[in-house]
Amino acid sequence: MKASPGARSWIAAGVRHELLIRALPALRHDMTGPVSVMRMGLLMLRRQVAAPVIDPATLEQRAALIDSQIAELVNAVRSLRDWELAVDDEGITRHALVAQGVGLMRAAFELQGIHLQVDASLQTQHANEPKWPSGAALRYLFLGALGYLHDTPTDVGAVTVSADGDDALWLRVTAGAADGVDVMAGAHRAPRMLAIDGIALQSLADDLGYALTIERDAVRLALAAA
Repeated sequence: MKASPGARSWIAAGVRHELLIRALPALRHDMTGPVSVMRMGLLMLRRQVAAPVIDPATLEQRAALIDSQIAELVNAVRSLRDWELAVDDEGITRHALVAQGVGLMRAAFELQGIHLQVDASLQTQHANEPKWPSGAALRYLFLGALGYLHDTPTDVGAVTVSADGDDALWLRVTAGAADGVDVMAGAHRAPRMLAIDGIALQSLADDLGYALTIERDAVRLALAAA
């Protein structure tokens, strides 16, 4: 029996949920980091207030630090909206897409001894670089491609991200023995029943309306909707 459209949508929703769960440690770190700095700032502020002589300049400095961290925390919370497909976003450049995706998953990959390598042409934001619509969808697809390459091959040494023309990306596996694997690395790898295979990745692309070229050790992501 073929899956109904509703069932296919649920499959894609499940893939998006798995990707969000994988990105959650990095997102949580972005939100807890400012909180830690604010707690330290408040402690120092209390000590300054309790001192025999109060230095207004120092108090102002501590207050400015706390204010800046509150702004960072607010931005981090607001960034959660970037994961909502129903929200109209301003789009995303190819450079920003790669930077965000690699930034979210680098720590998890490194724990597996897998290096994320970005081609030099994608490491710099170019002037007047176009923004591609549906940044949330592209973010899910980019992370989905990384997840597929992480889960499918057995001898991943690195994953390289490179440009393909002006409107696409190639993500390729470089084979090799993973080095420096953390003893707890297995705790960060998805159970096989939740592994992102070719069917799961294709279901996600179909649901979001994008074309992917999926090979055993490579994925091509077109940035324009199909």
